[in-house]
Amino acid sequence: MAYATTNPYTGETIKNFPNATDAEVALALDSGDKAFRNWKNTPVQQRVTILQKAADLLRANSEEYAKLLTLEMGKLLGEAQAEVELSAAIFEYYVENAERQLAPEKLPSKDPVVTEAWLVHEPLGIILAIEPWNFPYYQIARIIAPQLAAGNVVVLKHASNVPQSAALFEKLMLDAGLPVGGFKNLYATREQLETIINDPRVHGVALTGSEAAGAVVAAQAGKALKKSTMELGGADAFVVLDDADIDKAVKWAVFGRHWNAGQVCCSSKRIIVVEEVYDAFLEKYKASVAVLKAGDPMDPTTTLAPLSSQSAADDVQKQVEDAIKHGATATVIGAAIPERGAFVQPVLLTDLTKDNPAYYWEFFGPVSLVFRAKSESEAIEIANDSPFGLGGSVFTQNIERGRQVAAQISTGMVYINHPTAVKADLPFGGVRRSGYGRELIGLGLKEFVNHKLIGVTDIDGQF
Repeated sequence: MAYATTNPYTGETIKNFPNATDAEVALALDSGDKAFRNWKNTPVQQRVTILQKAADLLRANSEEYAKLLTLEMGKLLGEAQAEVELSAAIFEYYVENAERQLAPEKLPSKDPVVTEAWLVHEPLGIILAIEPWNFPYYQIARIIAPQLAAGNVVVLKHASNVPQSAALFEKLMLDAGLPVGGFKNLYATREQLETIINDPRVHGVALTGSEAAGAVVAAQAGKALKKSTMELGGADAFVVLDDADIDKAVKWAVFGRHWNAGQVCCSSKRIIVVEEVYDAFLEKYKASVAVLKAGDPMDPTTTLAPLSSQSAADDVQKQVEDAIKHGATATVIGAAIPERGAFVQPVLLTDLTKDNPAYYWEFFGPVSLVFRAKSESEAIEIANDSPFGLGGSVFTQNIERGRQVAAQISTGMVYINHPTAVKADLPFGGVRRSGYGRELIGLGLKEFVNHKLIGVTDIDGQF
């Protein structure tokens, strides 16, 4: 596995990084286990002071952190700055809430034998985090903030194209005062990952990534009897009902599909519009996408970034070609793109039928799949006709109607009048092939803890 920083805008490989040696992997696990033995006994209120310091450092050096994101994976500088702030906000969420959420819970047992029953939440040990390139800092923050707050320690295997982002986040945590071994970045190979998973000091695996990667890692974790959480792909439905504010729906559809160049698990990939407003919506949508400006992601006037790599751009183009071969209609709706850089010109795919395999695919780039629905019920049917179940959205001016439709969409998240969002104080996760488990808030905090019962009795003899 080649770890390297390659600028997606210029195509220049700036720096290569060697894979971790087996000795480095062993040292990371030894160091992590040693750190855990002290960290687990550190009071929660002391643990989270380090998270606050990390948040402060992120904000104090926001431009430096953001520019590295843009350099390594190509996202717009403004989006990179927003990711830095989101990461800081995640740290602060646990600063404000972790102690309360981890407090022992008294259980209302009615058994006369048990005079008191308490549920305590104790850390387990080392957690392996395997993270993707599309949000290099946010993906790290949303796993290490809750796990460090809970008293666990984390070993990170980040994506091979963001090695400097991974290293900088390790330095951030050390600068914030985290003990050595509390969070370690490793440029690990796939073979080394299996070794790590099988180590008895490792008690859980959190992966965000593709279905293929998730299936492999989940199988390895299951074989080792280790708990795992999987945050995988998505093909979020963006449902526009007949009473929607069309201008608002168009604005958010353009954002939801082209944010981060369309490289978001929960972006609005399938736009489903009821036929009464289909033509009006589509005309405005195409016109709005056409004004997006592709260019240097460091330039604040650029509104469409390159994809993370040329291979990623080639994969998306191949998907579009295959969709056309199976009967889809492709319409180029974006302005011309630069000759240099890993760009994909925005494309609209229509006439997608169920016998076209692209009907069920996830397109990780600026490709809009648009469906005409005859009714609200058919829109819901199309929304649910997917192997994925991550997020979705419903646009209507009747909020109660929106709630009723949202209740019928089978996903982990549904928003009304907004694309699926990522926030520091809201849970994230999906169902079916979008994975299992939840990250963020109290759900993420307690994914990898021992929920231990402590029962108190005050009788002699047997139960």
